[in-house]
Amino acid sequence: MPNFFRSIVLAALAFAGAGVHAGDIFMRQESGQSVVLSNVPETDGFSVLVLAPPEVAALLVKPLAAPLAAPATVSASLLDRARRYVPWVDEAAREAKVDARLLHAVIAAESAYNPRALSAKGAVGMMQLLPGTARRYGVADSQDARQNIGGGARYLADLLRLFHNDTRLALAAYNAGENAVLRHGGKVPPYAETAAYVPRVMAFYSRFALAAL
Repeated sequence: MPNFFRSIVLAALAFAGAGVHAGDIFMRQESGQSVVLSNVPETDGFSVLVLAPPEVAALLVKPLAAPLAAPATVSASLLDRARRYVPWVDEAAREAKVDARLLHAVIAAESAYNPRALSAKGAVGMMQLLPGTARRYGVADSQDARQNIGGGARYLADLLRLFHNDTRLALAAYNAGENAVLRHGGKVPPYAETAAYVPRVMAFYSRFALAAL
């Protein structure tokens, strides 16, 4: 099985938590490397990729709209860390006009609320801003949590506008870069990391929607 598909399967099984149940995820290969995922294949050409709970299929293939039923709860330690930053997340969400729970979800996936997180690619801080992105959004110190959250929120808001409020594509662009999404015809790029990242953030969103922050 190619690494891309294996990553999707592993992500789906990880969210399932208690094994494999009903709720199929279907896959169709399009031109080039584009892949379409669906839990309701309405045209020919789809084949079963993995069996997963219905909430996992929803996380993988639907744009974010209303909170989804969470397959698991946010750990107590992660929730405690999230609560420390609620004022700054709320402030950034208001200024950038994005959902605060979505910011929490990105932060949880990117750094688990570690303001000093540093990736191998040089991304820094709570929302893992690359140096160029930090400069673009006026973040002088990416390890300053308040600045980092504000810059990340503005970047996410721009991505949502660019992709017409399709949260799935905005998250893919946050992970892989907006040019990668555009190069792949406005679809989630077929990268293993991005294929796992999008449902991970959306799962965090659904969990935070049920948490008391």
